[in-house]
Amino acid sequence: MRLHLDEDSSAGLLVKLLQSAGHDVTTSVGAGLIGQSDAIQLTSAIQHNRVFLTHNFEDFEDLHDLIAATNGRHLGILVVRKENNSARDLSPRGIVNAIRKLELSASPVANEYITLNQWR
Repeated sequence: MRLHLDEDSSAGLLVKLLQSAGHDVTTSVGAGLIGQSDAIQLTSAIQHNRVFLTHNFEDFEDLHDLIAATNGRHLGILVVRKENNSARDLSPRGIVNAIRKLELSASPVANEYITLNQWR
């Protein structure tokens, strides 16, 4: 999967694990998007044909709804929710496993807003 990781999801371990799992990964840091608005970061992912991964569930749910309301398209928004509960939060390895399960399910990702916690 071609992924773009939001600023809040660009931890080095997660990037390495995703790459080791065969994913093509870019980050907001590497793309020079630090401090840019969420809309600009998502637009960049769309322009570069990448699925967007973030922990910022509220803002990106709103952006997803806005894109859908205007008949726009994106390759998918994957969200990792943090609840400050280590038993429920996804670790970097958990995120990689959730993405693997999502891919194996053949569920559509394009134009979808998907909470990865449900794929643990």
